[in-house]
Amino acid sequence: MAAAQPFDFTLAMRDLCDDIAGRLTEFEHLRMDQVAVTFAQARRRVSYGMQAKLTPLRFEGGQLYTRRRGRVWTIQRWYAGDVEMLYILTFYLPRFLEQSFREKLITVMHELYHISPHFDGDIRRLPGHYHVHSHSQKEYDRAMESLVDRYLASSPPDELFQFLQASFRELTLRHGSVVGIRVPIPKLLPLSKSA
Repeated sequence: MAAAQPFDFTLAMRDLCDDIAGRLTEFEHLRMDQVAVTFAQARRRVSYGMQAKLTPLRFEGGQLYTRRRGRVWTIQRWYAGDVEMLYILTFYLPRFLEQSFREKLITVMHELYHISPHFDGDIRRLPGHYHVHSHSQKEYDRAMESLVDRYLASSPPDELFQFLQASFRELTLRHGSVVGIRVPIPKLLPLSKSA
């Protein structure tokens, strides 16, 4: 009997996100070839805490530089071959996979929605003081639930999201191991005053 193939979590998640972008108009601006889908190990084996995060690789308006406290900063650039990444989408394992199927899909929508409609490496900036999640985190989450409903109603192929119906332990038992891409989060770099 052949040994089980390791499950490539980041490849499966990339395929799912690509399908979401092709089915929902809210995500039609996404170019998944410029989004690095990665995973990080959750430090503690608890179900609460950060499930996923989106790291933009540009500043406001897609700028390469920003000024903070009188200094000019840039961010490390990150490439996959010749393609420059504009975002890093990171899922915390095993924690992310311990949520319910629906919660997992809501988390995916939540992070994808943070990507700017201009796809310029910046985040989506909502009106008002609370520009990341709007004035109400609950309203934001309800909007993500609505996106999940619409996505599932579009009849995507089951094989694209079946892995989200399993826990980390179930995927490991089925495939022997869970693998994927891991990258360090790029650092902010100070530039000299003359730069």
